[in-house]
Amino acid sequence: MKSNSRKRARQPAVAKAVADLMLAPAVVMLRLPVMAAEASGLGWRDESVRAVSEKVAAVAEGVAAAQLSMIDSWSRFWPEVMTGHAPSMLNGVALERSMNAALKPASRRVKANFKRLAR
Repeated sequence: MKSNSRKRARQPAVAKAVADLMLAPAVVMLRLPVMAAEASGLGWRDESVRAVSEKVAAVAEGVAAAQLSMIDSWSRFWPEVMTGHAPSMLNGVALERSMNAALKPASRRVKANFKRLAR
């Protein structure tokens, strides 16, 4: 029963990240005309460079956040064992936390891009 209540408590964070990532197709559709106009000129321009650099930065931040989350879960292993709780590294909670941490930077960027491009 305890694990179900924990999952319910974390569910809104996952739902929020997924909802933010659902804006990704809209962001692509808003960027395409700008990037097509840039393609007719010579070289890459502001929006194309910005799109690529934001994706690279979001991936790097996501990987770092996922690794830090796993390190945090490993550091909690023995205290959880000593207090009689199931270690989060063994019951899947650590992977869930790591996935949530990895999705946060991308969802923040997608939401910010949608707001900026929709203006």
